[in-house]
Amino acid sequence: MAYNDDAVLAKLSALNETQESIVTVAQWVMFHRRHADRTGQLWLQRLKDSGSNKRLNLIYLANEVAQQSKARRKDDFLIAFSPVIAEATATAYKGATSDVQNKLRRVVEVWRQRQIFEVPIQEAIESRIDELDKSRSSSAKRGGSSIFSPNANDFPRELSPLLAPQQALSKLILSTMTSTKAATQDYEKLTDPNTAISSAPVHAARLNGLLKTLANAEGAVAESIKARQILIHGLEKILDTNRTALAAEEAQVAEIASRKVEIDNKKREVEEAIMRGLSSNSNPTTPAADGAPTVQSLPVTTASEPDRPEIEPLSPPTFPHATDPLIADFKPDQVFPTEDYANLSLTPPAIGSDLLSSLSTSNSYGLAPAIGSAKKRKMESNEDFPDLGGDVMDGLDDDVAAMLRQDTASFS
Repeated sequence: MAYNDDAVLAKLSALNETQESIVTVAQWVMFHRRHADRTGQLWLQRLKDSGSNKRLNLIYLANEVAQQSKARRKDDFLIAFSPVIAEATATAYKGATSDVQNKLRRVVEVWRQRQIFEVPIQEAIESRIDELDKSRSSSAKRGGSSIFSPNANDFPRELSPLLAPQQALSKLILSTMTSTKAATQDYEKLTDPNTAISSAPVHAARLNGLLKTLANAEGAVAESIKARQILIHGLEKILDTNRTALAAEEAQVAEIASRKVEIDNKKREVEEAIMRGLSSNSNPTTPAADGAPTVQSLPVTTASEPDRPEIEPLSPPTFPHATDPLIADFKPDQVFPTEDYANLSLTPPAIGSDLLSSLSTSNSYGLAPAIGSAKKRKMESNEDFPDLGGDVMDGLDDDVAAMLRQDTASFS
């Protein structure tokens, strides 16, 4: 199909939400990339005349064409879509359902992540969507925060004066690019030496139109310059404030460093004085330096020694001293001659037996041992068993008793 306006509008009208339809139309559009500017204008016109769902399909088409152009490094459609993509996205977003808006947000987020468009164009798209969100009644519930940036509460207060100038500059960049691009194209077309020269009245009219286009471009650039100057002025204020704070911090760190050196020198002097005092105390012949503190000059604090705690003795009670002369004369390490062992009597003398008897009947603690008594059964030496009294056969059957007596008689 040859390229013309009707063919482009027919392709855009037949577009549906299926991936096959979007890819097919995108390939046809990219095949005619020489007419990218005209295709972009017709695409925007068709988007404005369509409903909400149809607008979403047209945004999907622009997304497919832009990403394919970025991947193939063909900037024709990227340049063609840049002046109109922010307006087209805002038109599709305004008045759409929540489902459609969420899908559009996802497409814009993909553009940011993959850097499809330049940063000013991307910021202009997001700014337009943020303005629409703030104007909705539900913006109060979401705090009016941007869906593409962190929460506004996290924005530094020092940078708040830069927010409005930056937003204004982002809006002006888009219109400036459109005006300058149109003026450049008209100028190159009119001043091209290969272009046939028309009649004087027609040429004068074209020159007059070019002057208006250049004037519009000049005004757009002037507005952009003014907004950028305001932004730079705010940046310079922040820069001056930070420079002043930096100078104060540098002076503060220098002062802290000098104090650190001073205290370190004093510490060394005190340590040297202590060492000189110790050396003079150990060697009295060495005089101490004038003004140097000595050990004797150091203050001495006296404190009373605490009383010793009362404790119970751990030693066992001692035995009473023996007053008997035999015990007093006894020596534990005394060695008896071996030749006297045979003459020793096993029977101790009477006085010794009295001593042993006294020791066995009493102890050092004065406790008397208990003496138990036991009954002894007396047995005759000529009897194997004691006489229990009576006949052992009593109570037995007469026949059994007779048999036992016979057996006893036979053994005896």
